[in-house]
Amino acid sequence: MSTSSLKIACSAFAVALAATVSLAPAAARPLTQQRLVAADQDRANWLLHGRDAGEQRYSPLEQVNTRTIGQLGLAWSYTMKVPRGVEATPLVVDGVMYVTSAWSIVYALDARTGKELWVYDPQMPHSTVTKACCDAVNRGVAVYGDKVFVATLDGRLVALNARTGKPVWTQQTTDKTKAHVSTGAPRVGKGLVFIGNSGGDFGARGYVSAYDAATGKMAWRFYTVPGDPAKGPDGAASDKVFQMMAATWTGEWWKYGGGGTVWDSITYDPELDQLYLGVGNGSPWNRQIRSPGGGDNLFLASIVALRPSTGEYLWHYQTTPGDTWDATATQQMMLATLKIDGTDRKVLMQAPKNGFFYVLDRTTGKLVSAKNLVPMAKTADTPKGAPISWAYGIDMATGRPLENPEARYENGSRVTVHPVGPGAHGWQPMAMSRQTGLVYLPIQDFAITYETDPDYVYQPLRRQMGVKAGAGLPEDPVIRKRVGSAIAGRLVAWDPVAQKEAWHVQHDYSNNGGVLATAGGLVFEGLTTGHFAAYDAANGSKLWSYDVQNIAMGGPISYEVGGEQYIAVAAGNGGSTYLLAGPGVPEDMPPLKGRVVVFKLGAKGQLPPVDWRPLPVPKPPVIDNAPALRARGAELYGGNCAACHGINAISGNVLPDLRRSPFLQAPAAFKAMVHGAGYERGMPDFKEILNDADVEAIQAFVAREAELLYARQQAPSQSKP
Repeated sequence: MSTSSLKIACSAFAVALAATVSLAPAAARPLTQQRLVAADQDRANWLLHGRDAGEQRYSPLEQVNTRTIGQLGLAWSYTMKVPRGVEATPLVVDGVMYVTSAWSIVYALDARTGKELWVYDPQMPHSTVTKACCDAVNRGVAVYGDKVFVATLDGRLVALNARTGKPVWTQQTTDKTKAHVSTGAPRVGKGLVFIGNSGGDFGARGYVSAYDAATGKMAWRFYTVPGDPAKGPDGAASDKVFQMMAATWTGEWWKYGGGGTVWDSITYDPELDQLYLGVGNGSPWNRQIRSPGGGDNLFLASIVALRPSTGEYLWHYQTTPGDTWDATATQQMMLATLKIDGTDRKVLMQAPKNGFFYVLDRTTGKLVSAKNLVPMAKTADTPKGAPISWAYGIDMATGRPLENPEARYENGSRVTVHPVGPGAHGWQPMAMSRQTGLVYLPIQDFAITYETDPDYVYQPLRRQMGVKAGAGLPEDPVIRKRVGSAIAGRLVAWDPVAQKEAWHVQHDYSNNGGVLATAGGLVFEGLTTGHFAAYDAANGSKLWSYDVQNIAMGGPISYEVGGEQYIAVAAGNGGSTYLLAGPGVPEDMPPLKGRVVVFKLGAKGQLPPVDWRPLPVPKPPVIDNAPALRARGAELYGGNCAACHGINAISGNVLPDLRRSPFLQAPAAFKAMVHGAGYERGMPDFKEILNDADVEAIQAFVAREAELLYARQQAPSQSKP
């Protein structure tokens, strides 16, 4: 080869090498088990869903602190491909950020600049969302070895090449003929990938599966509720405890699915070699239907510990025995060592929907302590007309709740109960500071009116509540505003040893985002107003806020590249509250694509402006709007439409606002959409459930809500909250 040819060849090789390095810095160092176990000592990266194995979401970085926070500015942002709900916690591995958006799309970005490295779109039918309770969301990926793992909404577990984003293997983890989906972030450990299923509101039977990270072969499956006893063993790791579970159920629960899906929290504990599962609600919600003779219904609303290599059952603790209120225990499980009564205790902490903060001995599952996060009282001590608490304390001798029996709405009773349904604490992550010893979490105090639905009939692929739908909110705007104020959220700093609140910050709206704590003495949280804020971890003083123009529901993170600390969050109207909307959520927030927003000290970037003017409302149609017809429509709407299109049709604009829909103007088109014309766009087909007269009543109700909105828009112009 001539000298000139050699120079050309070397030059070409150098260009190719540079392109490879810039496009795939993650390929340089596979993420080993040893690195994951030691993730807490890796200051620069965010390797696991909760950063470390204990999921404490605490960053040891301190460049950004209480003194420098005022210099924090926008470093870069990245706009995702779709305008639907975003709930992901990003991961950062050796300079590459991995994050997901709606429809389980995975993005690999340069963590320093935001440059897109690759995008993986699983290309699923949009009709899949008809099986999901709360939009086409995804909570993130896991990284192990040279692969990135994502659980897609349609139940696939996909291993991607970390360098290229190309699929390496795919496993279908769910039965696609049933109402099973996946929305959670996979977890990894000991060469295995762990993933649960979602669909407890639609009649799913819950389970967790483990897959070989290298090959995708299933290692084991553990069912969280028993199946049909007549069919015998499942051939699963849970077979050994089938009788223990089944003894706590009555009737023919398996015909309804049972529920118990592990749709979010799974935590691998390398110190004790245990895998913890956070288990969801019953299906249907109403225990009187699924288990008419009562019973605790194991393992609903429980924390279950397994041996990660085999799925062998170790222990469990049930937070809400005989759940009948959608009181899931799928919320984050945080591991720590706390000094309690002078002794170091290895503990697991959880704040599930039911309003209590639990500290368990994670070796045995024994309850160490529990205390209510929101006010809860005996029914006799509750003011007349106020919602009653489902329980008023925990019996420390037995570990069981002290229930208010009236809260069970059995034998035709109708009762308003708190803090269940959306719960005192949703899926949004909490964080713990090693400086203060406090746990920081977003809470609210929802109440729901429960009454057994006398006309309930199990229908596959439909919501399984067994609860009579409410008629929505009264028209009086003053009352609607009061309802919103009553469920406003708080950021709470909680002392897990003393089991008491240290401080709280009151918010204007409920259901705020996940939390990050840092060694800089800061706590970061996304707010329903579309802002991302920082507080002093010691006292809750608000030190900084930035308008990210969208709701950051998932977990914020912090990482380091090139000696600079970055703070990042994924924003994008995630969570059921932004489908339900109603009081307590800004109803004129425009529909925006999801976005990753990243900050560092001294940065001066700016997001493009957003027009917050109220979205236009066409003049409502003149149709039969008789009060009796509207009342019937309100009940039908509440039972079939509100979960996606909003309470009283007040949409959070993640999905179409029916009050503004052109179909509202044309009865034939409105009926066609309800009866299946929009199925491939993600609209369920209701023709087997709602007849023509039902659709007419719903249209009358929505038209009335459109009239109210139209009248408000004739008043002086509104502005962003």
